[in-house]
Amino acid sequence: MRPQAEAKVIRSAEVEPTSFGPLADYRRLTGQDGLPVFTGVQTCAPGYATPLHWHPYVECLFVLEGAMEAWLEGQEDNPSHLGPGDMIALPACAPHVFRTFGDQTLRILGIHASPTRIVNVVSDNSATV
Repeated sequence: MRPQAEAKVIRSAEVEPTSFGPLADYRRLTGQDGLPVFTGVQTCAPGYATPLHWHPYVECLFVLEGAMEAWLEGQEDNPSHLGPGDMIALPACAPHVFRTFGDQTLRILGIHASPTRIVNVVSDNSATV
């Protein structure tokens, strides 16, 4: 007989947001709760950009609304442009930046290949990640 499993439902609208500075907030969906991934929805106003940072695991960013640019350190002159339905997979230990592109609000689903969100800031341009 298989052990009884229970699905976990998390409603983003019911999660208390964490401020990521004046232009962004973050709603943690999973993480540090027994699941093997850390996920959250980040909402970013026009003008938002992260500082250069990295994670010791793969991070996937899936665009829900709006548009973003993202790049790895040293590739600032050739950013990836993403819109709704697009995803970027950022390699472990690779410093990167992402920012809102254009004049619309950006909403992304962040998927961290770790049960704990770990952020290592390389340089700060006064944004919080």
